[in-house]
Amino acid sequence: MPSLNDVKLQIAGVGKTKQITKAMGMVASAKLRGAQNRIERFRPYAEKFGEMLGELAARTEDAAHPLLQVHEQAKTAVIVLLSSDRGLCGGFNVNLITTALSLAKEREAAGLAVRFICVGRKGRDAVRKTSYETIESYGDVMGSFDFRLAARLGGRVAQLYESGEADEVYLVYSEFASISRQIPTKMALLPVASAKAEEEQKSTAAECLYEPEVGTLLAELLPRYVNVQIYRGLLDNSASENAARMASMDNATRNCDELTNSLTLLYNKTRQAAITNELIDIVGGANAQQSQ
Repeated sequence: MPSLNDVKLQIAGVGKTKQITKAMGMVASAKLRGAQNRIERFRPYAEKFGEMLGELAARTEDAAHPLLQVHEQAKTAVIVLLSSDRGLCGGFNVNLITTALSLAKEREAAGLAVRFICVGRKGRDAVRKTSYETIESYGDVMGSFDFRLAARLGGRVAQLYESGEADEVYLVYSEFASISRQIPTKMALLPVASAKAEEEQKSTAAECLYEPEVGTLLAELLPRYVNVQIYRGLLDNSASENAARMASMDNATRNCDELTNSLTLLYNKTRQAAITNELIDIVGGANAQQSQ
């Protein structure tokens, strides 16, 4: 049985850990409110942007823009993996990395070479342990980012696709469904859905007049569409990360309480055993003196 001092030190250590986990949970909760507001405001815009672009693509007779053209002999797939820079968020990063690697194996099985662009240190470190090539990586950006990061990533993947260095581009991120539910998601980013794929929606779409002509609009909007989808992924990922960290820290705080109760019970038992042993020694000594 451990000594009383050992148990006291364990209780004090668990108490300090509880203070840390509770503080981290409060910080994550505060960040989550802001991140949740951002994605809830931006998601309708991203969805409407996609609907409008789909309708524009349906009005074109051929895939005139490079981002609409499907590469017939696809050789390379690029996966943009969004993760976090820090841990202590439960299975958040593990689920994202597993989804990305599963997608990579799927594209490899289809005969494509797979390359990664990693945003977040956890994803970058995981991919480095595999045989896949990392084209670019961005660390220490998930805590504070704006649309410029999405524009930079969008411009890079568009350049890779237009130059033929990438034949398919996928985005892997965690979709924020609720505080208790985050969904690892893989999105086909490029090529953008072709006119033929959208043709079926044309009959049900509302008739709109666009100026200038459709080709000019597509040339302007397609790069922005890529940026918007990446920015949506970044916002979703940020909200999901903070929700996962808040839940993880709440669980850790509850575990600290349970461990403290268990250690307190052990302390009381140890203390009672020590008192009992002392009483036995005293009684034994008194009996020995009486027998003399």
